[in-house]
Amino acid sequence: MFLENKANRDSQKGWIEVIVGSMFSGKTEELLRRLKRAKIARQKVEIFKPLVDVRYSEEEVVSHDANAIRSTPVESSGNIMLLSSNVNVVGIDEAQFFDSGLTNVCHQLANQGIRVIVAGLDMDFKGKPFGPIPSLLATAEYVTKVHAICMRCGDLAQFSHRLSKEEKLVVLGEKNEYEPLCRCCFMKANT
Repeated sequence: MFLENKANRDSQKGWIEVIVGSMFSGKTEELLRRLKRAKIARQKVEIFKPLVDVRYSEEEVVSHDANAIRSTPVESSGNIMLLSSNVNVVGIDEAQFFDSGLTNVCHQLANQGIRVIVAGLDMDFKGKPFGPIPSLLATAEYVTKVHAICMRCGDLAQFSHRLSKEEKLVVLGEKNEYEPLCRCCFMKANT
């Protein structure tokens, strides 16, 4: 609530908010919640997602709970700058799939007085920092880490364990391809 109130009081100052966590932790759900509140506050909102993310919809950001909001799919982070004129809030989903220029784009937007809300996986399926997320985490004003529930023991989960033996970094999938695991279960699954 603080962030939405601040946006209404101080529309000239931009900032970056980052929402991270494992798969099935509610990152997109939290992004959608914040964007919908900005729309209720009559702010002009633009939402982007990487062109590669076509799991649920080609032109919507969709959570695993099937909540959705219209978005613009883009091929690279540079396209976000080109399409973000005359807005108050920019939302970016699945940020881990963008190129390293995303951090600079987010800073440019924030420097122009735009509230930037970014959601993405902080770690890949091997538990390593993923894409531009580490840089965004280090330089954002606000960071929220959300957790899933470990599918093996019920503890809080922060890892996205890939169920297949596929070694490519980017493999789009859902519950048939990934499961959220806690540290202990993740270590056991990978030994």
